[in-house]
Amino acid sequence: MRLIETEADLALGAAHLAAVCPVWARVLPRLGPLPLRRSGDGFEAIAQAITGQQISVAAAASIWARMLAAGLVAPEAIAAADDDALRATGLSRPKLRYLKGIANAGLDWQGLRTLSDDGAIAALVALPGVGTWTAEIYLKFALGRADVLAAGDLALQEAARMLYGLEARPGPAALRALSQPWRPWRAVAARGLWAYYRQAKGREGIR
Repeated sequence: MRLIETEADLALGAAHLAAVCPVWARVLPRLGPLPLRRSGDGFEAIAQAITGQQISVAAAASIWARMLAAGLVAPEAIAAADDDALRATGLSRPKLRYLKGIANAGLDWQGLRTLSDDGAIAALVALPGVGTWTAEIYLKFALGRADVLAAGDLALQEAARMLYGLEARPGPAALRALSQPWRPWRAVAARGLWAYYRQAKGREGIR
């Protein structure tokens, strides 16, 4: 199982992208060093991903900071907290329900490390509020999986449209098809697309 754990891994992936695609070969030097973006795994990582669903990067960071300040990031704390305390951090009612459900689910977080990409995604999407995008973000940054793209991400889709001069933003299926030559380093390509999006749009596409 290929993992991204160091800047050297990112460099290997970037070299692959440049070798298989002239567009990447032209653009990657302009992007500078791609960010590693590795985080710890476990409940807090998925809780942070849930917090960031469907809101801006800045709003998600603000809510997460309030959760940290309130001591509401560990599963035991969230499971024991009342809804008003969670709502005071800025969480929506659906998200606080999701977090409570995940906190009480008893998932074997360490066991996810040994599962295949598909197996880990299946275990995560069985949790309340966790869709494919959230599961893939977890695999990419918390587990360091090298070939996870998150094709449903709108910033990745828009970056691919701009990068390849497409008439329309590719949907998930089209982006997955476009990404096949990038394997087994699609998580590096995703970092490159987010960096390209940031340069083109002047804002982050992912925390």
